[in-house]
Amino acid sequence: MTDRVAIITGAGSGIGRAAALALLNDGWSVALAGRRQDALEETAGLATGDNSLVVPTDVTDPQQVDALFARTKATFGRLDTLFNNAGGNVPPTNFGDFTFEMWRQVCAINLDAMFLCANAAFRQMRDQSPRGGRIINNGSISAHNPRPGSAGYTSTKHAITGLTKSIALDGRQYDICCSQIDIGNAATPMTARSADGQMQPNGQIAVEPRMDVNDVGRQVAFMANLSLDSNVQFVSIMATKMPWIGRG
Repeated sequence: MTDRVAIITGAGSGIGRAAALALLNDGWSVALAGRRQDALEETAGLATGDNSLVVPTDVTDPQQVDALFARTKATFGRLDTLFNNAGGNVPPTNFGDFTFEMWRQVCAINLDAMFLCANAAFRQMRDQSPRGGRIINNGSISAHNPRPGSAGYTSTKHAITGLTKSIALDGRQYDICCSQIDIGNAATPMTARSADGQMQPNGQIAVEPRMDVNDVGRQVAFMANLSLDSNVQFVSIMATKMPWIGRG
């Protein structure tokens, strides 16, 4: 494959940055999307070569999402992979104290934005020539089992599984693959509290092991480099010793 083009959301740090660098260093052209231009430019500066496009984007805004995909097409001509990665959360909150405002905040970035980006990618992949492409949604191991006080996050991540399956089914006739990567305790700022201790289902606080975020980047690159005849439908990658197996 040559002239491979990807869009990565949340590319300014953490998992998004690791995936962006894995693809950029493998010769891909990558549009880097996220809220902070300085962080995106830092990601671009860490890569070998000069085949990145920095596009500051609030992926909860439909107009900004449309502009991201239009600029990527204008610059690179097509789209082969979307890593639908941007996400967020609120502090752990017991369901009885979880407010509608908190619910909407989590849904806006973890579900609405995932829909907007996947929908834009699907249309572009369907209509381009040659047609087809790959959408990789960032789920979470919370798409399987919740943490205490995580009603919004867990609900949205379960919803991503349904979205992934629906896109995979509707995309078949257009040579569009859709898959989901469920990640547990990659060493990023978002999981920094794991090093200080996380609430466990039994009410205890325990330090949880983390893994190298670059291992996640390499897994995303592996999935992206498959031919469209093959798809890793679902994959879980996590710190080996984190207490996910047997949670609860």
